[in-house]
Amino acid sequence: MEFLNHIYLQTILLLGGFLYYPFLLFRLVFSLVKFNFSKRYICEMNNQELLKKIVSHSKEYGFVYPSSEIYDGLSAVYDYGPYGSLLKNNIKEFWWKSMVQLNDNIVGLDSAIFMHSNTWQASGHIDAFNDPLIDNRDSKKRYRADLLVEEYIEKIHSKISKEIKKAEKRYGDKFDKEEFLKTNLRVIENSKKISEISKKLNHCLINKDLVELKNLILELGINDPVSGTQNWTDVKQFNLMFSTKIGSNVDTSSLIYLRPETAQGIFLNFLNVVNSTRVKIPFGIAQIGKAFRNEIIARQFVFRMREFEQMEMQFFVEPGKEMNFFDDWKNKRMKWHKSLDLGDHLYRFHNHENLAHYANAACDIEFLFPMGFKELEGIHSRTDFDLKSHQKLSGKKINYYDQKTKSSFVPYVIETSVGLDRLFLSVLSASYQNQKLKNGTERIFLKIPFEIAPIKAAILPLNAKDNLPEKAKLLYDELKTFFNIQYDEKDSIGKRYRRQDAIGTPYCITFDYDTLKDNSVTIRNRNSMVQERVLLSSTKDYIINNVSIDNLLTQV
Repeated sequence: MEFLNHIYLQTILLLGGFLYYPFLLFRLVFSLVKFNFSKRYICEMNNQELLKKIVSHSKEYGFVYPSSEIYDGLSAVYDYGPYGSLLKNNIKEFWWKSMVQLNDNIVGLDSAIFMHSNTWQASGHIDAFNDPLIDNRDSKKRYRADLLVEEYIEKIHSKISKEIKKAEKRYGDKFDKEEFLKTNLRVIENSKKISEISKKLNHCLINKDLVELKNLILELGINDPVSGTQNWTDVKQFNLMFSTKIGSNVDTSSLIYLRPETAQGIFLNFLNVVNSTRVKIPFGIAQIGKAFRNEIIARQFVFRMREFEQMEMQFFVEPGKEMNFFDDWKNKRMKWHKSLDLGDHLYRFHNHENLAHYANAACDIEFLFPMGFKELEGIHSRTDFDLKSHQKLSGKKINYYDQKTKSSFVPYVIETSVGLDRLFLSVLSASYQNQKLKNGTERIFLKIPFEIAPIKAAILPLNAKDNLPEKAKLLYDELKTFFNIQYDEKDSIGKRYRRQDAIGTPYCITFDYDTLKDNSVTIRNRNSMVQERVLLSSTKDYIINNVSIDNLLTQV
């Protein structure tokens, strides 16, 4: 009997083990999955929170306001405030000077927003300027179908990056990245996935196969970020151009479009520029101007707007030599961006596999925004598509005559196009700093490059009496002919420092009682908060030498 009881007990324990250990295993797997999900969720939340903080800071300190806010706003339209407009203009000045002033073979242009509607017929915008639109029935949100797939691909890229970081940490100086990419099974598998998905996506976009594009979204199991479901509608094409009428008479008025890009104004004026200047190929035409697109996805602050500003340069070259210039401009533009010293790790190249109808090569310079790596600037080899299209539709010959070779040809074009609003956001994103100080307090400041900061210096008398304001205003009047300078005598000096930190002012110049004795002032550096005593007679040169945009121009 004792033996039977022993067998019974062992059987119970064995069965209990079979049930209990799988349960433990399930709990362990569930915890790991939950941990990884939580990590990813926390990371996404941190990024979202950073963007929210930037949006809030921009409004509070006069950088960007929601447009028409007293009427509850207008979706994806923003107004630039006092400091935002100054920062934006400084960025434009840096771009314009580095393009037009530093290059002997690049000239400027400012073409009209309104153009003949045939412009957009020739460029292909009327027939082909469409985005694939898809809705989620549960969340009622609308998305670009191709971007949903691209974001899925980006997640796979992130997995590869994580594997690389792990290996770098494990092997240290012995780590061979190229060999690792070729031999690591997870990396090989994920790279293969990316290649397969990209091919399918490109096939759908090139052939405009909207049914297959939806099937690809379902096949990949892509969920709506809001509802978490796959209750998708069919994919539809959506033209992005705004149309209006020109002319006072209803019967004779004609349909025109707000330009969706600034490039076409350059192509229409190609012969005018050649005939009125002494430019010779290779040469470029640069332009800064507004463009308008009725975007499907209008969100992410000023990253994607319906009214935005572009800084473009079209570089005209001899056919057959375009790829050399394409590579050259890729490197030049990356160097230009990195000269802002926001952080080299924030930039990367992304080569296009799915090319636009006018291009034979395309590459993006991407920036690490709070919402991930996104396009900042596009570099495209546009071939001779645009000039030939306008030549065909207009019936006007648009050729370049080379006097040296006695030959006539339609030039090829290399385009560099950067979104000014996106560049503005990249500066804000990289500059926003929340610093913990030794005394336990925190300060929020914008680490904007000194050369493009909205306000270059603040003149701060210690108080509003004893002849300190009068002396301070003399320097203020002297400096404001060179830069945007602020004068502030309200509140404690500490509060005034914090206010200037929040708008990114590089230097605060304090007039105190020692100034009345020795004609020197205290200059405080925004980034380091280090203060140094400088003679009043040397202050102007000190500021000019440290904040002049010439400092950036010498680097590009």
